[in-house]
Amino acid sequence: MALLKVKFNQKKRVKLAQGLWLMNWFSVFAGILVFSMGLFLKIELRKRSEVMDNSESHFVPNSLILMGILSCAFNGFAGKICYDSLDPAKFAKWKPMLKPYLALCCVFNMLIFFVALICFLMRGSLDSTLAQGLKNGMKFYRDTDTPGRCFMKKTIDMLQIEFKCCGNNGYKDWFEIQWISNRYLDFSSKEVKDRIKSNVDGRYLVDGVPFSCCNPSSPRPCIQYQVTNNSAHYSYDYQTEELNLWRRGCREALLNYYSGMMSSMGAVILLVWLFEMSVMVGLRLLHTSLESIANPEDPECESEGWVLENSLKDTFKSALENLKKLGKFNQVEAGAEGAEGEEGGKTPAITTVS
Repeated sequence: MALLKVKFNQKKRVKLAQGLWLMNWFSVFAGILVFSMGLFLKIELRKRSEVMDNSESHFVPNSLILMGILSCAFNGFAGKICYDSLDPAKFAKWKPMLKPYLALCCVFNMLIFFVALICFLMRGSLDSTLAQGLKNGMKFYRDTDTPGRCFMKKTIDMLQIEFKCCGNNGYKDWFEIQWISNRYLDFSSKEVKDRIKSNVDGRYLVDGVPFSCCNPSSPRPCIQYQVTNNSAHYSYDYQTEELNLWRRGCREALLNYYSGMMSSMGAVILLVWLFEMSVMVGLRLLHTSLESIANPEDPECESEGWVLENSLKDTFKSALENLKKLGKFNQVEAGAEGAEGEEGGKTPAITTVS
């Protein structure tokens, strides 16, 4: 029994063709939207590529851009087919292409669904990328005189100000690295010498943070240096008092920003996928309803359209049988080639008559 079997007359076929033509052009605009989302996401990721460890995160925007282009091409082509289906003479040239085209549509819709899932599942990969990228970026914060790294201080400062964050996981991350350049240290000072000698790596470590970590909404002037020294500041206890530094780490801030953006895009892609599936089903019904017209010379006669010629279970069984036959055919061919090789390798026996 056919799946989703529907009876059509000429009026219904015309309405279906016109509706599909309109839906395909809506899908073209949806493809433009998907392309635009991919382009926007790619630009946003490139803005902060200095604090990302690898380019894996660009897989999502690249996929969205590709899906947007393919959606415009596929739906534009389908719109032309639906328009020409109103004229039997014009539709005749499209008949041989419809089955391969519908097969390509199935593959395309599977890819769209896969891209939508990736949008929701990229959080883990993005988390590790940001964690390592921010860690490296903070190490290069002081290298304002090093070619290729002189921009890093500005990048990190603007990032912390824009996203209201501090450090990788929190403000204490700055205590573990030397973020002040040697150029601005007085090495004749006893304090500087003692701090450098106090650790194995010979770095100048302080319990301070860059100015961009300061929260301007705090009523107290920013305590940027000696953050953990209660005696250095009047009426201050860093363990109990609400510090006027951003509490949230930049990894969390960026992860929430990009994850939220990708999740929203994933939801839009799922809606586009559902719309594309409905268009594909409609196109299949139109194709089968036109193919099953008993008398092509009488376009007003009734016909039947269906999505699958057999039930879903029977179609699945048939596909499995075809795959098994294909496997057996390949095995027979391989066995035949092996037998031919053995026969070719045999040396004919020569009998000598004395």
